[in-house]
Amino acid sequence: MNLPQNTTSTKARAVPMPSNSVLAPLYAGANLLDAFAIQVPMEASDDLEVLARIALERPAWWIRALTHLRDVVMATVGVKSSLAVGLAGAAHGRVIGYLPLLAKSATELVLGADDRHLDFRVTVQLRADAANGRELLVGTVVHCHNRLGRIYLAAIAPFHRVILRANLERAARELRT
Repeated sequence: MNLPQNTTSTKARAVPMPSNSVLAPLYAGANLLDAFAIQVPMEASDDLEVLARIALERPAWWIRALTHLRDVVMATVGVKSSLAVGLAGAAHGRVIGYLPLLAKSATELVLGADDRHLDFRVTVQLRADAANGRELLVGTVVHCHNRLGRIYLAAIAPFHRVILRANLERAARELRT
């Protein structure tokens, strides 16, 4: 479907993990590997950090509630809260949402953190889409360390996908206004 130049699709869609990501060597053996993309208006910023902040820093109330629930439940087994991850990241550099910014290039941001149960990385890219427009891509790579990590990931993976899509769709709507 070809969209007019000034119109963007409001639905995030699953896409293949980007082969040009610095995270590509981590794809092998990953316990979770997914990517979603959404079209962004041509007039939207080219600054990846600005786009990532729009997509990840102002989640809906239900996402904040789920994150709080996750933090409360996982604290019982010694897993860092999102606040703790963000504070630790901020002590060493910038964070986007509560995710430490680990690397930045002209074409990619890498966010993520390591914990006793799993390590996760997020790639954020702005790239050309098939309709000669632009799309914001967010991909996730997770490697579990132990049974706790695998159980945790099995429990949160469906929510993760819904949350990521919702964040991208909200960002696209915000970028159009």
